[in-house]
Amino acid sequence: MGAPVFLGIDLGTGSVKALLVDDSGRVVGEASRTYPYDSPTPGWAETDPHAWWQATTEAVRECTGLRGADVRGIGLSGQAHGVALCDEAGAPLRPAILWPDARSREEVAAFRELPAAVRERLANPIVTGMAGVSLLWLKRHEPDILAQARYGLAAKDWLRLRMTGVAATEPSDASMTLLYDMQANRWADEILNRFDIRPDLLPPIVPSAEVAGRLQQGPAEALGLPPGTPVAAGLADSAACLLGMGQLQPGRSVLQVGSGIQFMSISETCTAALDPRYNTYRTCTDNYYKMAAMQNGGLAFEWARRALNADWPEMYAAAFSVEAGSNGVLFLPYVTGERTPHMNPAASGGWINLRLGCDRAHLIRAVFEGVAFSVRDGWETLKAAGIATDMVELTGGGVADRRWQQLLADAIGLPLRITGGGGRAPVGAALLGGIAAGHWQTLDGLPFPEPEGGVIEPRQVPDLDARFGAFREAYRRLHDGA
Repeated sequence: MGAPVFLGIDLGTGSVKALLVDDSGRVVGEASRTYPYDSPTPGWAETDPHAWWQATTEAVRECTGLRGADVRGIGLSGQAHGVALCDEAGAPLRPAILWPDARSREEVAAFRELPAAVRERLANPIVTGMAGVSLLWLKRHEPDILAQARYGLAAKDWLRLRMTGVAATEPSDASMTLLYDMQANRWADEILNRFDIRPDLLPPIVPSAEVAGRLQQGPAEALGLPPGTPVAAGLADSAACLLGMGQLQPGRSVLQVGSGIQFMSISETCTAALDPRYNTYRTCTDNYYKMAAMQNGGLAFEWARRALNADWPEMYAAAFSVEAGSNGVLFLPYVTGERTPHMNPAASGGWINLRLGCDRAHLIRAVFEGVAFSVRDGWETLKAAGIATDMVELTGGGVADRRWQQLLADAIGLPLRITGGGGRAPVGAALLGGIAAGHWQTLDGLPFPEPEGGVIEPRQVPDLDARFGAFREAYRRLHDGA
């Protein structure tokens, strides 16, 4: 047996990432596998958990290589808000409902009829795609399947049940369900009773770094890992990203760009709020983080890329071959509705201001500018909530191109410090695996990686504020009928 290593698994929306760190926190292996998510009805978003498991076994085996026997601890992170119905052993009863899913609009309306004192304790906006409203939809539309279910789990919690046979969750994912009392830090019994949702459908809540099960023989063989390996409770992906970047205390903000986009800042307090335009969730400590969540990052880029039949090299080349402003073309990126700041599952996207003289490059440039303006919209919302920062840590798989990084810095008017890599969620998960194994004793003692890519300063771009104003006005005219 060689030197100990620790495995992080991040179960994302379109792919799973496996990452291995050594006893000094250095990344020594990584791999990923993709899987599609399905939309059998417009507005729906689902994935078969069997696809998650198949992709995970392949990614872990490639990541660990010949070092599978050296893995001493495992940590998990994953996409938040969704719900996977399964039996006692973790066998899926239907495809998992994911966070971009918009089927539960009537259930959102039902949640908004809750007494104000109950809704305030959620401290979060009520939107489609979150586990609470999805479970209520299942109760109304698929009651027989829901009655058969032993658990309704977040993605990474389903994966841990599949690996260990133990059902659990932890505060970060629990706080993202609309079934969690943010003031009392427990499941919200009042809401469960109001909607007649079985309390035992939800798993016990344990600390993120706590051992929440050990790898069983069958799954261990499939993954190529030692049976009995401890598995930490883990974190939702955005909270794992914060941990992986060493963001444990209030300070600089983090911008994570992937399929969705999250602008996050640590806070020591959680204030009761009725229908806020941003989210407040639990971290791996006693702190919270405020987050502007924009659904349409990589999802909007992929939609536009397919619509224009463009590959990624062409997207980048075309976008930065024309001048800022896209010859007047604007792009609203809301192809899956939008959360911050609109909280509108019916929001839609597309190009406007098309005229003779606009070509394919202008359309592509407008996509980049539209996504950047949506990020600024999110940042303006956090500023209005009292968040202040002088530096933003930039991470995620959707920000590899330097020109795109500069465009984001210009749009929000803040310096961006580049972390490198494709996101820190699997790093955070792997570090939790090291704590579960007893290698690191506390969160403060973790070896956090240093930023890799320097700092990008924002530039003064002519007419940028005016174009941002036009972007906002375009949304208002399209969706408010003005």
